[in-house]
Amino acid sequence: MSKTILLAGGGTAGHVSPLLATAEAIRRQSPETEILVLGTSSGLEADLVPAAGYPLLTIEKVPFPRKPNLNALRFPWRFANTVREVSRLVKERNVAAVAGFGGYVCPPAYLAARAAGLGIVIHEANRKPGMANRLGARFAAATATAFPGTQLPGAQALGMPMRTAISQLDRQSARAAARDRFGLSQEAPVLLVTGGSLGAKRLNDAVAAAADEVVASGCQILHVTGKGKAEAASRPGYHVVEYVSAMEDAYAAADFAITRSGAGTVCEVSAIGLPCMFVPLPIGNGEQALNGKDLVAAGAALMVNDADFTPEVLRETVLPLLRDQQRLAEMSRLASEHGVRDADEQLATLILTAAESRNKA
Repeated sequence: MSKTILLAGGGTAGHVSPLLATAEAIRRQSPETEILVLGTSSGLEADLVPAAGYPLLTIEKVPFPRKPNLNALRFPWRFANTVREVSRLVKERNVAAVAGFGGYVCPPAYLAARAAGLGIVIHEANRKPGMANRLGARFAAATATAFPGTQLPGAQALGMPMRTAISQLDRQSARAAARDRFGLSQEAPVLLVTGGSLGAKRLNDAVAAAADEVVASGCQILHVTGKGKAEAASRPGYHVVEYVSAMEDAYAAADFAITRSGAGTVCEVSAIGLPCMFVPLPIGNGEQALNGKDLVAAGAALMVNDADFTPEVLRETVLPLLRDQQRLAEMSRLASEHGVRDADEQLATLILTAAESRNKA
């Protein structure tokens, strides 16, 4: 019997990327299952979900009020409306299970699913769980996390669902073609620097200031600045791009990376065994520093506070490491030991099991 599954999540790539990776795994395991995605019209999902070939159902974004104001007075009525709307969608589309990945759309999805008696599966990407998933975990059939030790009831650490182009990447065999793609030398060590799609000013400024010295030492840099933030020009040994659509190519080209430590990035570099220096985003609730702590403790990565990341860090710490192939190989091995490459398949199985239980009920 065919099933319909509703995947809820959005707002940021941290929610949308694992959602889409899981959708692909569900499609591989159960091609007859219909997959719907619940999001908003303003998050990244508005572009990424239709582009991936999945129907996107949108509801109003209703943030939980954090201070008393007019929005706080309107919140109960607006939130109740979104729960009713999701309940209607669940009934009309004959949904058998709901899986949530975090974001504003998840609380109404969880409550509507609970009222309908549906199986709920949760995936929490960050070590420090968000408010939506703390709510849903109270009555979920299964709760999966990207990292061990995430404090949610009944949590089981499965890892991070990611695109198979990354999870199954063999860096060694893909290296030559990737370096050719970026116009990089095959011989000199490659430092990858990326602050994500939006870039990171601290990383960009420090790397640009030290670039000539890095290149003069016999190394090369692949610098992904973020859209609209390529202030420095490419030159021999220093390759500047604003955005890379296929990060697996950048990962394959690199010997070492300097990155933020969002949950997705931490899980990707550990899965493929790429040694890193993490520079956690200094805002939010501190989850980025928590995300990378296990790799740092294992000796697979380094971590530097955002305020302390200067050109001197590249000169005194990164450059010697780039030239130490033995240490890089050991860091790669240690990172791989913490990596999970099949989280998408494991999570898809949990969701399909929840849907099957509903169909049999």
